[in-house]
Amino acid sequence: MYCTRKVTDDLLWVGADDRRLAMFEGVYSVPDGVSYNSYLLLDEKTVLFDTVDHAVEKVFLENIEHGLDGRSLDYLVIHHMEPDHSATMKAILAIYPDVTVVCNKKIQGMINQFFGENVVKNYHLVGEGDTLETGKHKLTFLMAPMVHWPEVMVSYDSVDKILFSADAFGTFGALNGALFADEVDFFGDYLGEARRYYTNIVGKYGTQVQALLKKAATVEIGMICPLHGFVWRRNIGDYVEKYQQWSRYEPEVTGVMIAYASVYGNTENAANILACKLREKGIKTKVFDVSVTASSEIVAAAFEYSHLVFASTTYNAGIFISMDELLRDISSHNLQNRTVAFIENGSWAATSGKLMREIIGGLKNMNILESTVSIKSSLKESQLSEIDALADAIAATMPAPTPSSRRP
Repeated sequence: MYCTRKVTDDLLWVGADDRRLAMFEGVYSVPDGVSYNSYLLLDEKTVLFDTVDHAVEKVFLENIEHGLDGRSLDYLVIHHMEPDHSATMKAILAIYPDVTVVCNKKIQGMINQFFGENVVKNYHLVGEGDTLETGKHKLTFLMAPMVHWPEVMVSYDSVDKILFSADAFGTFGALNGALFADEVDFFGDYLGEARRYYTNIVGKYGTQVQALLKKAATVEIGMICPLHGFVWRRNIGDYVEKYQQWSRYEPEVTGVMIAYASVYGNTENAANILACKLREKGIKTKVFDVSVTASSEIVAAAFEYSHLVFASTTYNAGIFISMDELLRDISSHNLQNRTVAFIENGSWAATSGKLMREIIGGLKNMNILESTVSIKSSLKESQLSEIDALADAIAATMPAPTPSSRRP
């Protein structure tokens, strides 16, 4: 049985929720599921924007059949070839063999890679600024390479002012019957998952996201239709500003994220003492155990906070395994513009601080504080002054509060 919703009078959402998926892309936990969005335009010509993952193929095909209501499918626009959006393309081609696939040259190459050559009977290849008229509507295609694959493009309907944004502006989480961001408390309940989605999926490509945002700024946008998450029709600027901030690697929160790796609790103790010292100075803190919290959560927090502290025991003469993985994950996501400090621990040779510094030191515009607190097995009373000094050094780099941010 079909499950569709109207986006506009002649545009249908024909996607589906997936609540059985445990790990998105085999890496990121999605405890609240994920949506695969596809849209069907019912103009003089019918247009399907993207397909969905195999997991929801049955309901997707039923949605399209219901939406077309006996009409043929004229165009299939492919914005992005990642299989969660293209896996059911072959099923569409089998049911509607005369459909014309609208894509760019790189997407055509990937279609051949995934499905073999000659699977598509009719192509309509487009490049930057090319248009397609479907009757009442006119689509303009804009290339968005590395947001977040090299073939990605977006399309803009100049009649209804809709941006079909591919993987940009997406979020983790099933829609649960809602379609529009204004039907839920997005910034209260979903912003964290939107941030985790952006930072982990797209975060490395801030420069490319900035390029897309500049293109989008040249047109009036009345609605954004992403491939995951909610459709935006109100307060669009608030969400676009978040993308501006994230893609410029600007922190949202003035405060300290502390991530620690501790085997027997001694490194954890040092991290907790530092958090207390910072809170006593009125500085916001967030603390993570890297052996318990998924890396994707901590990466998102690293994008969120202005200051970062990494505390790790030394393990086999290196960084503790889960901390090493986290730091390399952060490095691979190209984080920039943060103030960073380190705490190391070692019972006979504390080397983790130097090694952590080397990983983070390769990133751009990182203000790495000189003082590394070095612990031998456990923090001693005599070393509390070093924790105090680190808290003071962090506080000294905090921006002065503006009058509006001071509490009365």
